[in-house]
Formats: sequence, C-alpha cells, structure tokens
Amino acid sequence: MDIVVLTTITACLFVVIAAAEPLAARLRLPYAVILAVLGMMIGAGAIFFLRTDLTDALNPVAEAILNLPIRSNVFLYVFLPMLLFQVTLGMNLRRMLDDWVPILMLAVVAVVVATLSVGYALAWASPWPITVCLLIGAIVSTTDPSAVVGIFRSISAPRRLARIIEGESLLNDAAAIALFGLFMSFVMDNVPDPAFSSALGRFPMLIAGGAVTGWICARVAIWTMTLFQRFELAQISLSVALPYLAYILAERSVGASGVIAVVAAGLTLNLMGPGRLAPSAMTNLREVWDLLAHWAGALIFVLAALLIPRLMEEVRLDDLGLVAAVALAAIAARVVILFGLLPLLTLLRLSPMVERPYRVAILWGGLRGAVTLALALAVTESVHVPVEVKRVVGILATGFTLFTLLVQGTTLRPVIRLLGLDRLSPIDRALSNQVVAVALQTVREDVARTTETYDLSHDIVRSEAKRFGERLDEAVKTADADAEILDRDRVTLGLVALAGAERDAILNRIRDRTIPLGLAERMLSNADRLIEGARTGGRSGYRTASKASTGYSRAFRLAVVLNNRLRIAGPLARLTADRFEDLLIQRLVLHDLGGFIEARIRRIHGRRVADLLQELLERRDEALETALDGLRLQFPGYAEELERRFIRRTALRLEEREYRSLREDGLIGAELFAVLMQEIDRRRAAAEERPRLDIAVRKADLVRRFPLFAGLDEAALRRLARALVTRHADPGEVIFRKEMPARSVFFIASGAVEMEMAGQVARLGRGEMFGQMAILTRRPRRAEVRAIAPSTLLVLDEARFRRLLSSSPAMREAVLESAARRGMSPEKILPAEAPAA
Repeated sequence: MDIVVLTTITACLFVVIAAAEPLAARLRLPYAVILAVLGMMIGAGAIFFLRTDLTDALNPVAEAILNLPIRSNVFLYVFLPMLLFQVTLGMNLRRMLDDWVPILMLAVVAVVVATLSVGYALAWASPWPITVCLLIGAIVSTTDPSAVVGIFRSISAPRRLARIIEGESLLNDAAAIALFGLFMSFVMDNVPDPAFSSALGRFPMLIAGGAVTGWICARVAIWTMTLFQRFELAQISLSVALPYLAYILAERSVGASGVIAVVAAGLTLNLMGPGRLAPSAMTNLREVWDLLAHWAGALIFVLAALLIPRLMEEVRLDDLGLVAAVALAAIAARVVILFGLLPLLTLLRLSPMVERPYRVAILWGGLRGAVTLALALAVTESVHVPVEVKRVVGILATGFTLFTLLVQGTTLRPVIRLLGLDRLSPIDRALSNQVVAVALQTVREDVARTTETYDLSHDIVRSEAKRFGERLDEAVKTADADAEILDRDRVTLGLVALAGAERDAILNRIRDRTIPLGLAERMLSNADRLIEGARTGGRSGYRTASKASTGYSRAFRLAVVLNNRLRIAGPLARLTADRFEDLLIQRLVLHDLGGFIEARIRRIHGRRVADLLQELLERRDEALETALDGLRLQFPGYAEELERRFIRRTALRLEEREYRSLREDGLIGAELFAVLMQEIDRRRAAAEERPRLDIAVRKADLVRRFPLFAGLDEAALRRLARALVTRHADPGEVIFRKEMPARSVFFIASGAVEMEMAGQVARLGRGEMFGQMAILTRRPRRAEVRAIAPSTLLVLDEARFRRLLSSSPAMREAVLESAARRGMSPEKILPAEAPAA
C-alpha cells in the first residue's frame, strides 16, 4: 500500500478516535462500544461503496480501507503488549493482592472451564470435531483488557470491583492464548483424538517462564534507567522498549507466555520504579504511557471492528443458533465460577468474600473484543486450516464479540446502577456532606478576603455572598442531618485520611529528594499498609499496620541468622542502615501530621476524633523513639551521621529551588544555570552515599575493647573470651523475668535491651552489663529484661564472673557504681573474697 494513502487513512482514524470520546459522553455509552460501532460502520461502508453501482468515485478509498495491513500479529505483537503494560503501571498491586484468589480463579480456572463448556456445547450442537469446538472455546474465553478496563473506569464502578475485573482481563489472556496455541496445533495437524493431559502440563512452564522473563527484563531495564538519571527521555524510551522485548523473548526464546512476561515486567517497574527513579521521571513516564495506551486501545478497537463486516459476510441462519449456544455456554461457565466456586472458597476461608452484587457485575462485565478477534483472524489467515473451519471460527468469534459489546457493554451501566454499585455508602455520603460544608465555609472566608483585597463593589459582593450563604446553610443542614454517624466510623474515616496524608507527605519528600530513592519503596509500602489497615480494621487495623512499620521483617530476621550463624554481615548491615534511615524519616513525617489533624480532621470530624487521632499519633511516635533508642544504643553515632546526611540533602533541595527561582526571574542566564545544576547533581550524588555501618561482632576483639575488662592481661582476656557464651536475642524476646534464679551475667556485644524494675524502665546498649546484682546479692531476679533490637549478648556464668570481679578493677568499679545508683552499700554486694580496694 502506498505510504501516502496509509498515512492519510491513519490520520483519519485519529480523527474518528477524537470524535468518539465526546460522542460517547453525550450518548452515555462506553467509549469502547462507540469505537466498535464506528469501526463497523466504516468497514461496512467500504464494502458497500466497493460493490455498489451508485458511484465509483469512492472505490479507491474503499479499497484502501479494506486492504489495510491488519493481521493478527499486528494485534498480538504491536497493540497487546502496550495495553497490558500501561494497565499494570497504573495498578495498585498491594491492594490487588488482597483479591488474588478470585482474580486467579477468574483468570485461569474460568478460562479453562469456559473453553471446555463452549467446546462441548458446540460439539453437541454442531457437526464439528471436538478439536475445532475447543479451539473456538479458547478463542472466546478471554476477556479483552482494552474493552473491560476502559468501560469499568468510565462508569465509576467501585474500585475493588474494577481491580478484580482488571486483574482478570490482564492475566486470562495468557491462559487463553496458551489453550489457543494447543488446539490450533491439533486442528492444523488434523488430530482426531488429542491427548490433553500432556499438553495442559505445559501451563506451569508458560506462566512461570513468562513471569521470570518479564521480571529479569524489568530489572535490567530499571538498572539501566538508573544510569540515565539525568536523561528522562532516555528512561522513557527504555520503558517503551521493555514490554516488546519481554514479550518477544518469552514467546520466541523461552517458549513461555509473552502476555505474562509483559504483565510481570510492568508490575516490576510499577513496584520498583518509584524507589529507583526520580519522581518527575516516573510521573512523566506514566503520562507518556497513558497517552500511548489511549491511542493503542482506540486503534485496536477501530481496526478490529473494521474486520467484523468482512468476517460476518457469509453468516447463515443456523450460525446464529451456534452464536447463541456459545454465549449461553460462556455465561454458564462464569456462573459456575462466580456463584459456585468462589462462595465455596470463601466458605473454606481460602478467599475473601466477593459480595453478590460484585459477582453479578463481574458476570455481565466479561466483555470480548480485539483479542478474541485477533485470535479468530489468526485462524482465518492460516493456510493449514480448512476453509469451512475458517468460516465458522470467524463467524462465531465475531458474533459472540458483537453480543458482548452491543448487549452487555451498552447495558453494563444500567446493571451497575440497578445493583446499587454506583452509590456511596451511608458513611461515605455523610462524609461527603460534611466535607462540602467545611469546604464551602473555607471558600466563603477566602472570598471575603479577596473582596477586601481588590476593593470590589459592595452591592455585588453582598448579593453574591447571600447566594453563597444559602448554599452553605443548605450544606450545613445536610451535614447536621448525618450527625448520627457512629464515632467508630468517624475514627475509621479520619484514620484513612490521616494515612493518606502520610503517604502524600512521603511522596512530597521523595519529590524533594530528601528521601533516598532506595528507601521510597519501603516507605510507600508502609503507608499503603496503614491505609488498608485503617480501611478494613479501623483503629485496631491502623495500630497493627503501624506496629509492622516499626517492626522487623522476615528478611531482617533472616539477615540476623546469616550474620550470627554464618558470619555473613552484608545483608544485615544494609537492612539495619535502611531501618535506621526509615525510622528517622518516619519520625519527621509524623511531626508533619499533627498540623493536618488540626487543620483538616478537626474541622470535618470534630474535636473528639481529632484528639483520638492525636493520641494514636503520639503512641506511634513513642514506638518510633523506642526503636530509634535501641538502634542508637546499638550503634552510637550512626544516627547523627544519617541526620547530617538528611540536612545536606535538604540544603541541596533548597539551593536548587533558589537557583530555579533566580532563573525564572531572569536574574541568571541559561548557561550559568546549567553549570550550577551540574554542581548540584555532583554534590547530590555524593550525598546519596550512605555512611558505612559496621556490625561485625568478633568475641575476642570485643572482649579487648570492653572498658569493663580493662586491666586484664592478655592470657586472662583469652581465657575470658573462651568462657563467654554467645546468645542472640530477637526484638521483644524476654531475656529473663522477675523471680527467676540468677546464674549468669550478661554483656551487650551489640543491640539494646530494656530493663523494667520497680515500675521504672532503663535502657542499656552496646558495651554495658546487666544481671550482676542478683548474683552478688544471692537473690532472685528483681527485674525483667527484654531485647528492643536484634542483640548479641555475651553470657558469663556465676563462678567465672566472681573470679573476674576479683581480678578486674574496672569491673569492680562498674559494680560499685551500679550499686550506688540503686542505693545499696558495697558491703552487701561485694563477695568476701573480693574486698573493696
């Protein structure tokens, strides 16, 4: 085809795409349905003008439209990776993991059940071989992401419902395309009785191989992007290459699912990108992908719809009955999964409950589109498939796609409305009314200040103020009518807002580059956990999530084991430094939230809720201080190094802001600005380097460094090192309790402990001793000691401790000081064989 003609047609298609969006809004129909209808009209019009005798003037245009190079590979290799990748970039994976069981059931099990249901229904209703029927079942079993995602985002469906539908449409393509390839090979080879068991055994390899390929490709791409931190266009270009390379490598080299590879690559970039790339780069990258996917989704629908009149040309009356059989079998398969399997899994506590209205909406929202048409087109293009099989596959796949788009797609919005899924809950509605009342009050105050500033006409101001006051009074009355909201619900809503404000504060600090990019992912994950905990569990859920944010992860505990047992210190040093920095920045963020509670929460939810949230915030701050104290005791001086680093990063941000302001005001030129920014980048790269944390614990060296063991000769130090026993304590572990018999003394090699005695709490850190007083007074323990950080303790038995006490003046002095702090006389604690010197 001539390049000028192809360019002209492409430009005209973009005009159609531009006109479809306002048309869909005016007709209140899904955008994808409007695109499909316009595409079918264009295709049918081209066929009509090419075959009519009315005029020949439009024949060149009609021939050009019908001869567009639309092949199945164009859909599968050009458009599909782009659509899948963009959807994964915009997903909240952490929220989607809450519903991973129903998503997996719909994406894999439902595809297999639909394939078998449609296949055997057609085998019963038609003379076609079972392989052909199952091939059709595989083609029509996949929901289309561009159709489903676009429609559910346009009708304001509940977020959880949209997430389930989006997750299904993303992942079920892999299962459907795998089944399609299996049955297509059977049809082309004319296998009458295929062995399905061995072929289905390839599923794990298809999925696992695709996931690993996508993850590796994304990790390599992210690593490369970090080398181009100053070149955002280069980073965006790499992101465009990523889904295509992952798709092709998985399909052609690994023999796995290209769809799963693209999804895995997109999810990896979604999760790791904010922690590795600059915030502006990630924002611009997502904006570019939103635009690319908008064009790709629109083009794939228009081009696929152009094929529909051609594929339906040879339709017969009995074919319509088969289309109805396909539709009934496909819907029945989804009914079995949604109303049979999912409730059973919920009953067995293997899956979260999916409410009945959600299941009805998911049933009716299983739309087919370009992917189904692309697979059908691949069959019609094959020279190894009989002509009659091509015809029936094209007609049934196209007919069922039309049914889902024109029947289900156009009625999905009324179904959502009928199910009540488009309405706010009573709590959200009451909150909305209160927010409107508070916002209008703030606007009225700002308008009053504006009129005074600009000295506007008093008559105009008075008339507008009256109208605005009437609206405000109405909003206040509505809010007062909702005053019966339970305090518990108000607290929940306030906590969700507070957690959201914390996430925004973290994002602002990431944009300002005062939070290291490597730490951003963990902090955002903690903030998401707080939001979800508050939303699902209220106050208790928020507390649990806040404890997790200061707690120790499984990776940290594993690193402790590697360090203590195998002397592999690298992972623990890195995770400990991360924890140090995380806690410091959490403390700074929490200090910013107090103002949010006073300025926002108090005005919307009242004083009582605000005071309660302040109390929760203070408890979080106390927990943070406890965790930080444990680290400070364990590694004295390291917190100060991190605080200096934070100040340097803040100073660089302020310096950069000042240079930009001077540049915008025209006080410095572009050349000088470029030089100054290069210097800022150089110093920022230096500030990114975190000070090294030394956590190595070598017993012999540690004994020599202990001030308590000063004065011992080398032979005594060696004997002491052999006598000391190493004990490792996890955070929260009780080392000994009150009234326990005293048989050992403990020296803190690393970590920190908290001692509680007589209602008072003391914290001890690296290099200090505890447990000696009970031994010296020959009484049971009077204190309870627990670790507040991963700690390594050196334990010395009673007999050796007494001998050490008699030979170490420094130890004797430490014991005397400890006794004096507790008001005890030396005579009561020093053994007779070791009189005070």
